[in-house]
Amino acid sequence: MKINYPAVVASAVAYWMLGAVWYSPLLFARPFIALKGWTPEQVAAIQSQSYAGEIGLAFLTSLLLAYVLAHFVKFTGAETAPSGALTGFWLWLGFVVTTNLETVIFEQRPLGLYLINNGYHLVGILGMGALLAVWRRRESRVPAYQS
Repeated sequence: MKINYPAVVASAVAYWMLGAVWYSPLLFARPFIALKGWTPEQVAAIQSQSYAGEIGLAFLTSLLLAYVLAHFVKFTGAETAPSGALTGFWLWLGFVVTTNLETVIFEQRPLGLYLINNGYHLVGILGMGALLAVWRRRESRVPAYQS
């Protein structure tokens, strides 16, 4: 099976950029900070540090997620945006929601924090699945994978 690497990279970049917007003041930064219980001093200290390594690692995990999702899109035969998003939804529900719920149950993290984090993954994985299903190579007009 051949993977359409431009589609994988593009969907990984989109997912990664969604994270930057999702956790920004435009969307969920304030409730995230409140649920974490950070003081203004802690926020200032966090903002003063460089997180280049963490940001780079987040991008690498986005690439890995996109690569694996491309395989599942192929296995399900998804070739439309809705079918690709549905593939992403089932993977999100089966693997992301379930494994992350343990942080609420056993680590007693706030449910709101769980909802913010998993909402990001839901929107991102739906978008990635849709993109991977519809992206076609010019020369062959096939999905983000080839059999």
